[in-house]
Amino acid sequence: MTKPSGTILDGAKRRGRRPEAQDGPSTPFLPFTRPTIDEETIQGVAEVLRSGWLASGPNVKKLEAALSEYFGGRPVRTQMHATASLEHALLVAGIGPGHEVITPAMSFVATANVIVRVGARPVFVDVGLDSRNIDFDRVEAAITPRTRAIMPVHFAGLPVDMERLYAIAGRHRLRVIEDAAQAIGSCWRGRRIGSFGDLVCFSFHPNKNLTTIEGGCIVGGSPQELSQLELHRFHGQSKLAADEVDTLFAAGKANLSDVAARVGLGQLASLERFNARRRELAARYFSLWGHDAPVRLPARGDEGHNWHMFAPLLPLERLRISRLQFIEQMAERGIGVGVHYASAIHLFTAYRALGYREGQFPNAERIGRETVTLPLFPAMELSDVDRVVEATTDVLKGAAK
Repeated sequence: MTKPSGTILDGAKRRGRRPEAQDGPSTPFLPFTRPTIDEETIQGVAEVLRSGWLASGPNVKKLEAALSEYFGGRPVRTQMHATASLEHALLVAGIGPGHEVITPAMSFVATANVIVRVGARPVFVDVGLDSRNIDFDRVEAAITPRTRAIMPVHFAGLPVDMERLYAIAGRHRLRVIEDAAQAIGSCWRGRRIGSFGDLVCFSFHPNKNLTTIEGGCIVGGSPQELSQLELHRFHGQSKLAADEVDTLFAAGKANLSDVAARVGLGQLASLERFNARRRELAARYFSLWGHDAPVRLPARGDEGHNWHMFAPLLPLERLRISRLQFIEQMAERGIGVGVHYASAIHLFTAYRALGYREGQFPNAERIGRETVTLPLFPAMELSDVDRVVEATTDVLKGAAK
């Protein structure tokens, strides 16, 4: 799951101004997410710009080394975006035409698109209604002689059951490409996602817990796979000497810039603090809504959840308004609401063309209809959560049938 979709209604709101139609004293508009970039990082970017080395260079090497240390010494290779990370991981794992990859029906569409792009077929499995993660009770039934890999998604940063995942993969000799786009800093039973496992892909999009503006990385891989990853991110070219190169295969281009890497270095230094704040904010949502929430709350997880986003479900069957009208009414109250994600993947035209149809994955379809993303980012105050809870409760109470 890479670049997120979301809903913010106009440019004025994106710039942080309260809608002019709102009466009363001016209150800053609260978006559903916003990156935190400190002044030291901004100064560091200025230094990179002055250096004259803007493409992949010393800062990319520093970021890969720092990420490797963060993940317990495992190898790391960066890409321009996590979509490339996922696609390259599939390619170096040998996934291609005639193969199948099992993946959840609820994610950002890039999760499935990369499978199609390498010539394989995505085989969708439904998800848990509250966890939004792939339902392992249904995974083994989806395995066929053509299955070569499982691509789970750690939705909103909530880790999947890693024991079950790798037990299934081991029994059936399958590769695992983890879509950990939203999971940097999340832990499974005390171990960081990415510090173990097969090939693990992270996103550094501006909405993620750590951003490089745009970017991604792959953690793990054999020495041969690491060499292949380096080729895939720069035209398949191998430098033989200062004046001689060879192109080993027709690859694309997805190398991270030094400007982006310098942002990432500043972000990585603050990641644990950012995630701790996200956990505090999520805990505030649960505390205020308790056991009588007007929405269906997401699975809470444990202290290992990085809380990339807070995405409850609206009780639309009990409301006189649509999801769009809820978003509009929240915007009138100065609060931005996102949608992650507005449809189960199998319902898109591109995947209906593969034979998928409505009704196959009911949990994913319900999530697509009812989900909203409420504000959650490190710069928020606990009082901002109070404001969101009060506004949400007020809107839904007024819209009840």
